[in-house]
Amino acid sequence: MSEAEFRKTALKVGAASYAALKNAEKNVRKGESLLKVAEEAEKLLRDEGFAPAFPINISIAGNAAHYTPTFGDDSTFPEKGLVKIDFGAAMNGVLGDCALTVDLSGDYSAPAEASKEALENAISKVKAGVQVREIGRLIAETIGKKGFKPIKNLGGHGVGIHELHDEPFIPNYDNGDTAVLEENTIIAIEPFATLASGRGLVANGDIKEIFSFVGDFAQPRMPNSRTLLSMIKKDFAYEPFAARWLGSAVSNRFELYSGLLELERLGIIEAHPVLVELSGSQVAQFEASVLVTKDGCEVLTK
Repeated sequence: MSEAEFRKTALKVGAASYAALKNAEKNVRKGESLLKVAEEAEKLLRDEGFAPAFPINISIAGNAAHYTPTFGDDSTFPEKGLVKIDFGAAMNGVLGDCALTVDLSGDYSAPAEASKEALENAISKVKAGVQVREIGRLIAETIGKKGFKPIKNLGGHGVGIHELHDEPFIPNYDNGDTAVLEENTIIAIEPFATLASGRGLVANGDIKEIFSFVGDFAQPRMPNSRTLLSMIKKDFAYEPFAARWLGSAVSNRFELYSGLLELERLGIIEAHPVLVELSGSQVAQFEASVLVTKDGCEVLTK
């Protein structure tokens, strides 16, 4: 793919990512089905000729990232809390990644605004040659001045061809990393902010609904596992996928999740567990993908 073709595709993917994100945002309200919102946003991308770059993340309150509705999920949006919507489109291996936060009750608008302002300030800092630690420092300063904490073990990342989380890592604080941004590369910047009472750190939770194919290293024993593997290799060999996307391949919930468990145990797939703030504190997130240029950057997800 030529440089011109790459930029053209990246702009199309970015626009589609943002449109799907905003479509999901307008449907976030108390009592609405999470599964309905997810399926509508993902269908919107597919109907426009894109694939999801990853299953839509709908992470609520102290869940910072990686929650996507389960197979047959009957959960609904609560009355209060911060809802993080994180989504992106894919085309020819070019990936989009963007996120926003919805405050369901109005009680937590301040940390959401801190995260959004941190993103805007970070974007203004981007250009080829800038050290990633400088972006992290600005994010932490912005969030800290508002009275909140950045999530230190989450951050942005490079976005490569079929590689959602590529180098470099874009920290949300000055981590001392002197790696520099390179021209004509895509990075996703995603400041996470939590309350002053929070720990400012996340850990893996118990819920696993998003997976990636690693490699066909072993022969699964169970028939349902082999059926799932065949579908994964055919349809989801490159980008992360949701457990619920495989529901049509098996006859019930037990066969789906027991099959995924065996595939994970064999190292054929990798799970991406829900990431939970260590104290359970509310978490806000905003994210944009940008193309790094010599003198600045071009926001793709708009």
